[in-house]
Amino acid sequence: MLPTSHLHHIYRPDFGMLTDLYQLTMAAGYYDQRIHERKAIFHLFYRKAPFGGNFALAAGLALAIDIVQGLKFSADDVQYLGRLKGANGTPLFKEPFLNYLQRMKFTGTIHAVPEGEIVLPHEPLLRIEANLIEAQLLETALLTVMNFSTLITTKAARIKAAAGEDTVLEFGLRRAQGIDGGLTASRSAYIGGCDATSNVWAGRYYNIPVKGTHAHSWVMVFPREIDAFEAYAASMPNNCTFLVDTYDTEEGVRNAVRVGKQLRERGHEMLGIRLDSGDLAELSILARQILDEGGFPQAKIVASDSLDEYAITELKARGAKIDVWGIGTRLATAHDQPALGGVYKLAAIQNERGEWEPRIKRSETPIKTSNPGKLNVRIFHFMERGAATAHGRVIYNEFDGKDMVSATTENGNEHPLHHHDAMRETDLLELVFKNGEMVFALPTLQSTRDRAMKNWQRWNQGQEGSNFNTQLESRLYDLKMKLLAE
Repeated sequence: MLPTSHLHHIYRPDFGMLTDLYQLTMAAGYYDQRIHERKAIFHLFYRKAPFGGNFALAAGLALAIDIVQGLKFSADDVQYLGRLKGANGTPLFKEPFLNYLQRMKFTGTIHAVPEGEIVLPHEPLLRIEANLIEAQLLETALLTVMNFSTLITTKAARIKAAAGEDTVLEFGLRRAQGIDGGLTASRSAYIGGCDATSNVWAGRYYNIPVKGTHAHSWVMVFPREIDAFEAYAASMPNNCTFLVDTYDTEEGVRNAVRVGKQLRERGHEMLGIRLDSGDLAELSILARQILDEGGFPQAKIVASDSLDEYAITELKARGAKIDVWGIGTRLATAHDQPALGGVYKLAAIQNERGEWEPRIKRSETPIKTSNPGKLNVRIFHFMERGAATAHGRVIYNEFDGKDMVSATTENGNEHPLHHHDAMRETDLLELVFKNGEMVFALPTLQSTRDRAMKNWQRWNQGQEGSNFNTQLESRLYDLKMKLLAE
């Protein structure tokens, strides 16, 4: 079994340059001001749940770990940065700073939400505690992998939920936003519940099952459709799902039945047919009838063509006889919301005496106001007969300690947290790096997928209660109000 991520095997080993220029100019400024070794705390979180939902499935941690371990600058990187010029034509970066970069590696501590866990708006997916330069230079790359992974995993879970017990295949590589957009999309879609991918690269590196048949071009190469089906059956007798809509779909299904019978005579079995255009509901009903009457009731009907959770729901409502859903563009690109909008905000910094001082980002838009401190999320599981029947979630400041007595909503209303024997408490964030060393055991991709699907199903069915708004622990709320008033 291959590890769940190893970007350094796919790309270059050093990821320091995977950043925006302004991260480097700020880092150089910290160095010049001699504050670069001060510890700071940043949180990575999103503000609004995607796709009109209430929550998201966290994903991308395995990729983020690779990014952190690869926070390095090669000699070539430093030489490139040394050639950059400022407005007056002089070097943008000074030599002592460049020398610092070439020696740098991550030495901080990171807590994170494990992949496959439910995460709500404003809850930290990552908490980075490191010196200013290290924490600053991680921002862009961490947002890159966490935003997209979480977005696609959440989209895949929505699609899988709509498909129910049907098989869902991810077919998005050719429409993805670049090479890594395709690779990360395939990984994330699998975590979210897709059963296989067409992406062979993802299959190779992430051990995801791969599936695929043939395209219209195969049919068009041959004089007749049935010639194409027969040739494919001769070449791939154990992988025969025939694409039947190149010319006339009804005749295509009948040709598939004819070739399926030839396959059966040779000891093989036709797997099914694929519909890629037209009225998929009506055509699948017709195809099911032809397949059943032809002696192939077990043959699967695969459908593709701009599908997503909305189209699947509509087709099922119309009685479509589709067994397998091939999802491409609208999954791999998160077509209806192509960005999560996650952010990375400073929440605390040490002063010259080594004392922690909270920081807050103020905004005229309330949703953009950040939370100060060293944040974690306490989850209160209310148990009944050994199973969680509901729960509450509270963001708290670890600088205030672990004990909590009340929580406060955005409008200032206070709610006591009643502790009793039938309640179990857990924290959402887990330790991943300690003093620069990875201490987290990465699960397999399959176990991450199982975790994600279990969590999504439980939340979608309402077993975790209806309160989707994370509250602030009262002392954190008071601190936030105090900072906003100053």
